[in-house]
Amino acid sequence: MVSLTNPFSLLLLSFLPFILLSSSYGGNSSHSSTPAAPTKIGKGYRLISIEETPDGGFLGHLQVKQPNKIYGADIPLLQLYVKHESQDRLRVHITDAEKQRWEVPYNLLPREQPPVVEANDREIPGKNLITVSEISGSELIFSYRPRDRFGFAVKRKSNGETLFNSSSDPSDPFGEMVFKDQYLEISTKLPKDASLYGLGENTQPHGIKLYPNDPYTLYTMDVSAINLNADSYGSHPMYMDLRNVGGEAYAHAVLLLNSNGMDVFYRGDSLTYKIIGGVFDFYFFIGPAPLDVVDQYTAFIGRPAPMPYWSLGFHQCRWGYHNLSVIEDVVERYKNAKIPLDVIWNDDDHMDGKKDFTLNTKNYPRPQLLAFLDKSIGIGMKYIVIIDPGIAVNSSYGTYQRGLANDVFIKYEGEPFLAQVWPGAVNFPDFLNPKTVDWWGDEVRRFHELVPVDGLWIDMNEDLEFLFWEMHNPQGKQCPTGEGPGWICCLDCKNITKTRWDEPPYKINATGVQAPIGFKTIATSCTHYNGVLEYDAHSIYGFSQTVATHKALQGLEGKRPFILTRSTFVGSGHYAAHWTGDNQGTWENLRYSISTMLNFGIFGVPMVGSDICGFYPQPTEELCNRWIEVGAFYPFSRDHANYYSPRQELYQWESVAESARNALGMRYKLLPFLYTLTYEAHIRGAPIARPLFFTFPNYPECYGVSTQFLLGSSLMISPVLEQGKTEVKALFPPGTWYSLLDMTETVDSKKGQYVTLDAPLHVVNVHLYQNTILPMQQGGLLSKEARMTPFTLIVTFPAGATDGQAKGNLFLDKDELPEMKLGNGYSTYVEFYATLNQGAVKVWSQVQEGKFALDNGWSIEKVTVLGLSNKQVGSLEIDGSPVSGISKVEMSSSEQIFVGKLDAEESKPESLMVEVKGLDIPVGKNFVMSWKMGV
Repeated sequence: MVSLTNPFSLLLLSFLPFILLSSSYGGNSSHSSTPAAPTKIGKGYRLISIEETPDGGFLGHLQVKQPNKIYGADIPLLQLYVKHESQDRLRVHITDAEKQRWEVPYNLLPREQPPVVEANDREIPGKNLITVSEISGSELIFSYRPRDRFGFAVKRKSNGETLFNSSSDPSDPFGEMVFKDQYLEISTKLPKDASLYGLGENTQPHGIKLYPNDPYTLYTMDVSAINLNADSYGSHPMYMDLRNVGGEAYAHAVLLLNSNGMDVFYRGDSLTYKIIGGVFDFYFFIGPAPLDVVDQYTAFIGRPAPMPYWSLGFHQCRWGYHNLSVIEDVVERYKNAKIPLDVIWNDDDHMDGKKDFTLNTKNYPRPQLLAFLDKSIGIGMKYIVIIDPGIAVNSSYGTYQRGLANDVFIKYEGEPFLAQVWPGAVNFPDFLNPKTVDWWGDEVRRFHELVPVDGLWIDMNEDLEFLFWEMHNPQGKQCPTGEGPGWICCLDCKNITKTRWDEPPYKINATGVQAPIGFKTIATSCTHYNGVLEYDAHSIYGFSQTVATHKALQGLEGKRPFILTRSTFVGSGHYAAHWTGDNQGTWENLRYSISTMLNFGIFGVPMVGSDICGFYPQPTEELCNRWIEVGAFYPFSRDHANYYSPRQELYQWESVAESARNALGMRYKLLPFLYTLTYEAHIRGAPIARPLFFTFPNYPECYGVSTQFLLGSSLMISPVLEQGKTEVKALFPPGTWYSLLDMTETVDSKKGQYVTLDAPLHVVNVHLYQNTILPMQQGGLLSKEARMTPFTLIVTFPAGATDGQAKGNLFLDKDELPEMKLGNGYSTYVEFYATLNQGAVKVWSQVQEGKFALDNGWSIEKVTVLGLSNKQVGSLEIDGSPVSGISKVEMSSSEQIFVGKLDAEESKPESLMVEVKGLDIPVGKNFVMSWKMGV
């Protein structure tokens, strides 16, 4: 559901008075490409003590040098804690030594707690100053400046590279570390040739790489994806740094675990954090490969959630499916158009008065809905509905009354905070309260008994409200009024900015215009469980709701939950998928969607996608053609449109239907590959969709590529992203690439090159890299039916090679089980291998726990091998026995065609495709297949 049905310009007008005051704010404007030199605020801290702790860490104290009152008083004494938590992770934690400060709750994001030192246990300053200035781990070295000018650096031991350096010199554009109650600042020097990625969620117009002097503000807001360089629905204060040192790539990541609002200023050779609360809690992840970085990062924040198989199918949604008959018609028309569809969604249309956990009995009568769901479940389709966090204040509404009785709502001056969202007057559940988590779980259970949904979509969970006011609900006043937009106050409303939390001394660049941080969210002076301020906990609200929703769904039937969330924080991917929110049906938004998707893979949220064809307004027919050709390869693939936009289901245009059949037809053949990628994401954090540099980190040409992407390590998507184009200029990193549409078409890119590819309206270019074994099936209109078709293995060697190796893998399981793992009796894992050696081709498998695959009857029907030297094909053997002439097994070969230019010194290689079909090899058993070339 959209939360801003009006254009963003109207949003800005709604708080124009605040914008006009922004010149008096203390924050620096970050819109200019050449911003003014920032003011250096303080003189930093001196190190007065440091000693080793029993847990293997180091504990020190820092004393402010010259206090000042800019943005408030300095905290005079800080505690420094440093620990190598693992061989690839270093933590640096700095907080107030005298008083406990807000941190991301340790029960919400589990991690080690720094030691707590009682005041009477502290040593006299200077008594325990260790003389060494380095604390070395296996690969990360922490070093610090002595006594009077404290700064710290983190280095990579293997090559001596400095990864982070907070020390400030007079010539630097940034100053010393600052630590005040509502203003923290720290910086790091960077080499100019470092490539940085991350710091989201925002829509980055320059592509996936961080762009110097673009604004990066982290504070969860309902600022839609159409708005560039603005803090949006999620907060991920993490970046990956990729450097090429002497032709060798090294990547690392830096996480500042802090949920308070912050501006991050990236200047190309430095990066500065300006934060309005909390602590410095840095984690450094050593890499050195990009995939290693995400592995280490997700090992800390939580591995990505396992996803059910059906969630990888295609999803259809629209805000405005007014009644059940419309839903039924949509499903039937997808079937008639022969476009795959697995999941049908409801926005708030199914609700009674837009209230969570209710059903509109007139438009969605329960008996007819249950009959529809029984029929859908019978063929394998799924049904998901939306819920928003705002709970309607209504004396006849059971969810609200039970919430009130259990005291689950966020408070303002001792009473539940009254806000306004779609149902009118609402209160917001406080998911930091354990009682709220239990109440929420019970409400989910009650709703599931009413309507057995297959997942939940949690929207507007930035704890968004439409207004920026304290509200009262007078006796007898109707809210909503039934007229006008929902963001016009229908209560008694007045502005509240009366505390230092509502008007902090430093103004972050909220919404991209330095709007008040309480704009369109609940008052920052509201309180959560145990007196926690909304000021501190705001950006984890959606995360806390996601955790509670995951617990609720998992407790229903013990099935694997599927949750789609809009607002995310560090660790959200451990529980849920994400879509990128309200976007526009424009070519620019199509391009932006790729960078955002790739960023979320780095953030540990691999199940991600954007609204295909755009949320509003209606896309052109050509754009929707091209968008489904991209969206068919998003990890999460869903068409979703606005209430006010014309219908845009993929069957609405015959040309789009054709593109959908082609692109989604390929996706459904790739489902076993995509599902195996979700398994790899779950066990080691590997993104499903990846930037090219993940596979080619030593090839700097691809560091900034944001218009192509990889699925896994070897399947490259090169879409058309411009109006009127029927060809696409694509970068091919070094090696051989084979078109998946026509496997006789080959790009042999010895040193890497751009190639112009034909791309007619209904065609998307997908290429498979050398040294790969790709398992595919035959597709279908539902994932359930596609899953039971025979397998094909695509084996790729370098074009014309005489020697080569290839490998691939396949994970299969009973996908409703809560865990995605081997060893439960309901899963199989297969590793595929192939070699080419002196003209002998060998393909084989090694199976772990094959019983599940055998019980399901999965078999391999065809093996296609690409890149063989162009010679005659010899006789075939399977498991050591010759295949007889009367067998139904057939072998054939085709010469491969090369696309793109060759280097002047190169000759065109000969390359052959060999197909072996008519096989019936059980997936659940080891096999060996071989033949010789040139016989």
